Amino acid sequence: MKANCWYGKRNVQVVDVPDPQILNDRDAIVRITSTAICGSDLHLYNGFIPTMEKGDIMGHEFMGEIVEVGSEVRQRRVGDRVVVAFPISCGKCFFCKKELYSLCENSNPNAWMAEKLFGHSPAGIFGYSHLTGGFAGGQAEYARVPFADVGTVKIPDGLADEQVLFLSDIFPTGYMAAENCQITPGDTVAVWGCGPVGQFAIRSAFLLGAERVIAIDRIPERLRMASDGRAHTINYEETDVFDMLMQMTGGRGPDSCIDAVGSEAHVPGLEYYYDRMKQALMSESDRPMALRQAVMVCRSGGTVSVPGVYGGFIDKMPMGAVMNKALTIKAGQTHTQRYFGPLLDRIVQGEIDPSFVVTHRLKLDEAAKGFDTFAQKQDGCIKIVMTP
Repeated sequence: MKANCWYGKRNVQVVDVPDPQILNDRDAIVRITSTAICGSDLHLYNGFIPTMEKGDIMGHEFMGEIVEVGSEVRQRRVGDRVVVAFPISCGKCFFCKKELYSLCENSNPNAWMAEKLFGHSPAGIFGYSHLTGGFAGGQAEYARVPFADVGTVKIPDGLADEQVLFLSDIFPTGYMAAENCQITPGDTVAVWGCGPVGQFAIRSAFLLGAERVIAIDRIPERLRMASDGRAHTINYEETDVFDMLMQMTGGRGPDSCIDAVGSEAHVPGLEYYYDRMKQALMSESDRPMALRQAVMVCRSGGTVSVPGVYGGFIDKMPMGAVMNKALTIKAGQTHTQRYFGPLLDRIVQGEIDPSFVVTHRLKLDEAAKGFDTFAQKQDGCIKIVMTP
C-alpha cells in the first residue's frame, strides 16, 4: 500500500509499504477514505518530537471502512464506516474505566520511554513517535486499529467524511479544552491560536455557554475564520495582548484562557528570540510564550486550559502568578472516545458542521506538498484533508 512516511526534519515521502495485518484478536483493519494533517504532525515534521525513526507512517486523524476484524471484536463488523480515535485505549484498565482514555495503561508498548520523560506514560498514539508506541499512522491506504471496539465510532448514513472526520482528534480536543474551562453563563474565554484546534475551541466555548470568546493570532485567514465563528479577534503583532484583554474585560481578565498553540509559539520581540536561543542550546524544548501570556492575564480564580502540545521542558514559567492568583491549570491529551457519542449527536442534530475548517483537499500522493503548505502557512491553509 501507499503511505506517507517520515524521513527526517521537514522530509516526508509517500512510498510503498507492507499492508497492515491483524496482530491481536481485538484488532481491525480499516481501508482509509479520508485522513488529515494535524498541527501536531508539524511538531514531528519540524523535528521537535524525539524518537521518530525513518520510515514511520505519519498521521492520527483518519476514518474509513472496516475490511477485516479480529476474532474478539464484538461491536464492529466488516463494512462498517468508522472514525478512529487518535489515542489507542484498551477500555478495561483503571484509566479507561474512568473515561480517561488518553492515559490508558495497556496500549503503549514503549511506556518505559515516556516514563523517563514524564514520570508516567500516556496511551499509545497513532503515527506519533516511538515515545507513544511507534504505531503506524493513518496517512495511508490502510491502517491496523488495535482495540477496535473501543477506538472507533460507527458513522450513520447521510454524513459526509468531512463532517465527521475530525471526531478523530481536533473537534474533541477543542471541545475538551472548552469543557476544562468550566464555563458558566456570561463567561469570557480567551483562546490563543486560531489553527484548527483553536477554531473548535472557539465554537465549543459558545456551545457550552460562553457569552464572549476572544481569539488571538496573527494570520489573517485564521482570524477571519474565528470571526466567522462569532469570536472577537486580536492580532498579536498589532496589539499588546495583555493590555487589550484587560481593557475588554474591565481590568479583571478573561474568566478562562485556552492555550491552543503549544510548543511552537511566536510573539514579537525579544521573548521569542530568548526561547529560540534556549532551544538551540538544548536547555529548553518548547516555546511557552502563549502559555505565559495566558497565565498572566487570566483573572484571579480563573482557569487556564492547555490543549496545545508540549513535549518536554519550558523556562520562565510564572508559577508565582499561578499560585497567588489561585489559578486552575487543566491539560492533557484528549480522551477522544469519551466525546464520540455526544459530539456525533451535535453533528447529526445540526448544531455544528465541522467541515467549516477544511481549506485544502489533496490526494495522499501530494502529502509532502501539503505538509510544506501547512507548515509555511501558505495559500490560506488552515486544514488539509487527504484522500488515498
